[in-house]
Amino acid sequence: MTENTWKMRWSDDQIRAMLLEQFESFWLRDIGIERSRLKQVEKATPPPHAIVISGLRRVGKSTMLAQVAHKLGKDNFYYINFEDDRFSGFQAEDVNDLYQKLLETFGERKIFIMDEVQNIPGWEHFVRRFMEMGFKFYITGSNASLLSKELGTRLTGRYIPIELFPFSFTEYLQFRGEDIPNFKRMTTVDLARINGALKAYLISGGIPDALKYPDLPLLRSLYDDVLYRDIATRYRLDAITALKELAYFLMSNPAGMVSFNKLKEQLRLGSVNTVISYIEYMENSWLIFSLNLYAYSVKRQQIAPKKIYGIDTGMINSVGFRFSPNTGKLLENLVFLTLRQHTREIYYYITPGGYEVDFYLPERHQLIQVSHRLENSSTREREFRAIEDASKELQINSALILSDSSGKEVTIGGIPVKVQSITEWLLNQEFLDET
Repeated sequence: MTENTWKMRWSDDQIRAMLLEQFESFWLRDIGIERSRLKQVEKATPPPHAIVISGLRRVGKSTMLAQVAHKLGKDNFYYINFEDDRFSGFQAEDVNDLYQKLLETFGERKIFIMDEVQNIPGWEHFVRRFMEMGFKFYITGSNASLLSKELGTRLTGRYIPIELFPFSFTEYLQFRGEDIPNFKRMTTVDLARINGALKAYLISGGIPDALKYPDLPLLRSLYDDVLYRDIATRYRLDAITALKELAYFLMSNPAGMVSFNKLKEQLRLGSVNTVISYIEYMENSWLIFSLNLYAYSVKRQQIAPKKIYGIDTGMINSVGFRFSPNTGKLLENLVFLTLRQHTREIYYYITPGGYEVDFYLPERHQLIQVSHRLENSSTREREFRAIEDASKELQINSALILSDSSGKEVTIGGIPVKVQSITEWLLNQEFLDET
């Protein structure tokens, strides 16, 4: 039987031609708007650690790599895309031959930019070896294959994980070519424009390709790819129907509170462990996030219902069931995604009196409530009462109510409570820097 290795199938000239084609295609690709996460990448550049960019499929990881490349300069890096079918059969032991061809083609460089590296079994071994020789790595991969929890064992702590989310509201406006308003000098026309943009953003979401090609069902296709390729195939699931039903239910109830036991009964999923596993798979694949109740008892946190949020409001609208606009829940989902990009210490809270607080940030000792409209006196009273009741048990420095418009700061139970429009909060870079 003849051994069919990668290096036996391709001549030296063919390999060099492939590397040149990949490099030129990568260098000439549309790099789009500059992502805010690029600043985080630049800060991580001086240390010798590998930079690993992870996130949902089609969220723009490769495009951000191209943005990094243009900062580095064309003559300073090697680029390899392991998604290329010409790398089929490539093994970790072939890296030395590949490196030789890179040297012959581009000369000596000390930076590797690699797309979809998870396609190569044992990739972490050659990355570690080259890092020890002084090379810098920028890596992306399928979100389900480059999870931070797995990287801890693969790169033994010598990596900097960077999460990439769909476009923020600021990035969405930049994508549309719209100016960021000055909220201290807003005209009625400006206010109507920015509120209209937020409504459109809630509907369309922030997946770059879906915004670029709005007439194509790209969000639905992306959702199916995650379910079938990142979850069912990866975890070898036979009960794909049960997975689809659970995912559909969760995407149809953004910002909803769910009980694992009730989900098991409602969807007839067999066992609570099945529900827990499927939700974990969806979280690992960046489809959803779950939020715990804040409680001093760890056991209570574990058994309490979770709140579920989707990765993108556009995807929620595309694949979930809804009979009304559900604007309030989508706004809460959007606020969560913004918070999640700047802190992992986020909880919801139930007060001693049974009132729900949408978000509690223990590091900041801050409560955040999201209310679509505060004109109704009963709604306003409910939000205030929840904050006052929460302050009796938690050490709170401040509270924030996000709504459709800003209002005067008030004091409740000795706590300063700011009422701010969601649009202003989303675009407030000072908040993002502080969080």
